[in-house]
Amino acid sequence: MPSVLPLGDPAPADGMLPPQVLSGVEHRKFGLYVHIPFCAVRCGYCDFNTYTATELGGGASQDAYAETAISELQFAGTALDASGVPSRPLSTVFFGGGTPTLLPAEDLARILGAAVEKWGLEPGAEVTTEANPDSVTQESLKVLAEAGFTRVSFGMQSAVPHVLKVLDRTHTPSRVPLVVQWAREAGLSVSLDLIYGTPGESMADWQLSLETALSYAPDHISAYALIVEDGTKLAAQIRRGEVPGIDDDDHAAKYELADKLISESGLSWYEVSNWSRTPEQACQHNLAYWRGDDWWGIGPGAHSHMGGVRWWNVKHPTAYASRLASGSSPAAGRETLDSATREVERIMLEARLGTGLVVNALDAVGRHAMAGLIADGLVDPVAAFKGRLVLTLKGRLLADAVVRRILTD
Repeated sequence: MPSVLPLGDPAPADGMLPPQVLSGVEHRKFGLYVHIPFCAVRCGYCDFNTYTATELGGGASQDAYAETAISELQFAGTALDASGVPSRPLSTVFFGGGTPTLLPAEDLARILGAAVEKWGLEPGAEVTTEANPDSVTQESLKVLAEAGFTRVSFGMQSAVPHVLKVLDRTHTPSRVPLVVQWAREAGLSVSLDLIYGTPGESMADWQLSLETALSYAPDHISAYALIVEDGTKLAAQIRRGEVPGIDDDDHAAKYELADKLISESGLSWYEVSNWSRTPEQACQHNLAYWRGDDWWGIGPGAHSHMGGVRWWNVKHPTAYASRLASGSSPAAGRETLDSATREVERIMLEARLGTGLVVNALDAVGRHAMAGLIADGLVDPVAAFKGRLVLTLKGRLLADAVVRRILTD
């Protein structure tokens, strides 16, 4: 969750949503995102809305956070009911951060329990928490599993100590297989997050990280190219020449290696940066984002979406808690997307998916672009013949450029 909030219109203090959110609501799934904004240290590359204990000051205690989050859950239930939105069971729940598992497992369980009490869960619903390898114990993972969590996503990032050091990660590589084992014993599905392109990371380093992660037989792997965000510690280090900059060709070569090794291990790509062992083990929560379903985002800086209306909460935990304590919505602003904007966003997101875009749903510009995309090796011709625009490996490397051509060719 990027730390900079977008501009938008004022959000009503009562959280009421406009009637347009009711259109087609019965065809959209409903998910919940819970943002836990706390980290033990701030990683040098991170631009997310997170805070260490020393940055918080008074009024934003980690100890009180579960109750504050539950108060927003209650606010959300009241606002949705008052807006006439029919109650739907949660299809997915995702605890992200920050480091959610810095909170006691019992606190995470209480937040989940309050959500389930309000809305219920669909049968087989996916319930995920992110975690750092050094922020869980064998017992805490058992508590989470018993509370209804089904999946844990560990921020492994790399298996190479000097790469972890550049990223300011606090765990050691030897910790990862241990926590994966504990998660398995608790009955949790396991995802591993990796980052490639860190300054100073060689191709051999990246191959070692991939092979090491795959040796743990995860159900899911995410592999993200490192992006250097303005204002981060890493951006300053690169500007001062303390570490080398980012190389796009290096990123491309490392992505190709990732796809090769991950695919050979039996996982299949379903989104540009994500692979799963089976379709059911793909991250259903993220798929809901990419397909434009509804979700409510709990926590400071969290974003929500309902039927083309999008809103976002105030950033700082103290301001967030203060709004809720006064009975007001924590939303800082919102926007109502017009049909053209929603269509552009649909194309941008669905083009990244392994299932691709329905060609017949494209306008004349998009259909005209198809022949050139196929000729350039960016789109699978067999899938196109069957009426889907599906990116090739080369197309995934140039996904943003492909989208621009679909929209403007």
